[in-house]
Amino acid sequence: MEQFLIYTLLSALFLIVAAKLLTSRHKNLPPSPLALPILGHIHLLKEPLHRTLFNLSQKYGPIFYLRIGNRRMVVVSSPSIVQECFTKNDVVLADRPRFLIGKYLAYDNSNLGAASYGDHWRNLRRLCTMEVLSSHRLNLSSDIRRDEVNRLLRRLYQVSAHGFFAKVELKSMFLDLTFNMILRTISGKRYFGEEVNSEEGTKFQEVIEELFELGLTPYPGDYFPILQLVDYSGYIKRIKDLGNNQDELLQGMVDEHRRKKGRRACPGMGLAQHVLGLTLGSLIQCFEWKRVNEKEIDMTEGRGITMPKVEPLEAMCKANPIANKMLSKVVI
Repeated sequence: MEQFLIYTLLSALFLIVAAKLLTSRHKNLPPSPLALPILGHIHLLKEPLHRTLFNLSQKYGPIFYLRIGNRRMVVVSSPSIVQECFTKNDVVLADRPRFLIGKYLAYDNSNLGAASYGDHWRNLRRLCTMEVLSSHRLNLSSDIRRDEVNRLLRRLYQVSAHGFFAKVELKSMFLDLTFNMILRTISGKRYFGEEVNSEEGTKFQEVIEELFELGLTPYPGDYFPILQLVDYSGYIKRIKDLGNNQDELLQGMVDEHRRKKGRRACPGMGLAQHVLGLTLGSLIQCFEWKRVNEKEIDMTEGRGITMPKVEPLEAMCKANPIANKMLSKVVI
C-alpha cells in the first residue's frame, strides 16, 4: 500500500513538473485555452479542424496559442495579422516544421517544400525561378497543355454528343488532367486516365495515392517523439517502403531523361494560371452545363490541405454544335 502511494505521488509530481516546464518557458504568448499536462490541447481539436479553429478564434481572438505534445503553434485568423506575418515578419515565420514523413519522403527535409529557410532553400528557389518556372519554359510546354485539354474535351464529348445532357463526375477528370500535364512536362509520359494501363503507370498511381493518404494522416510520433521508439501502427515502415518506391520511379525518370537528353520542367504558379484559363475557357465554349438536379450544390468541406468537397463535383453537360466540328479533329 505504501509503495502504491509513493508511485502515485511520484507520478503526480512528474506530471505537475512536466506541465510547468512545458507551459512556463515562453511567457509572451497569445491567449490559449486550458491545456492538459503532456497532451496539451489535443482534446480540443475535432473534425473538421478548420471549423474547430474558427470556433476557438471566436472565443480567444484572432490570434491564439495551441500546443500538441511538444509542438507549439500559433493560429492566426485575421487577414491584417496574416499580412503582417507574411511581410514584416516573413523571415521569422519562413521556416518549416520537421515531421517524420519529411525525413523519408522529402530527403531529410531537403527539398523545396520542406527545407528550412536558409542558403540551401534560397538556392533551390533561385534555380526553380530561373530555370524551371520562367515564362519561356512554360511556353515551351504549351503544346502539352493544349493536348491534355483536348483529351479532356474529347472524353466529355463522347458522353454528351447525342444532343442530351449527360451526368459527369469532374473531380477525377481534373485530377487526370493536372497530373498528366505535370508528368508529361517532366517525363514525357501519361500515367493517368482510362486509356493508361501500363504497369509503370499503375505503380505511379499507387505511389501517388499512398503519398496523399500518408500525408493527410497525422502521426502521433511527430507530437510525442517517444512513440517513435515503437512502430506500433506500422506507419514508419509504410513511409520507408513508400520512399523506396518513390526513389525507384524518380530514378527511372532521371535515367530515361539522361538517355533522351530531353527537357525537364516543373509546375508552379505560372503553369497553374496557364492551365486554368485554357481548361475553363475550353469547357465553357464547347459544352452547355447545368446542375444534376434543382438542389443547391453541396459545398460541405472535406479533409485535406486544399479543403476539397466531401461530394465530388457532378454536373450535366451537353456538347455545343461548335464542339462537333472542333472535337472531331481531336485524335487520342
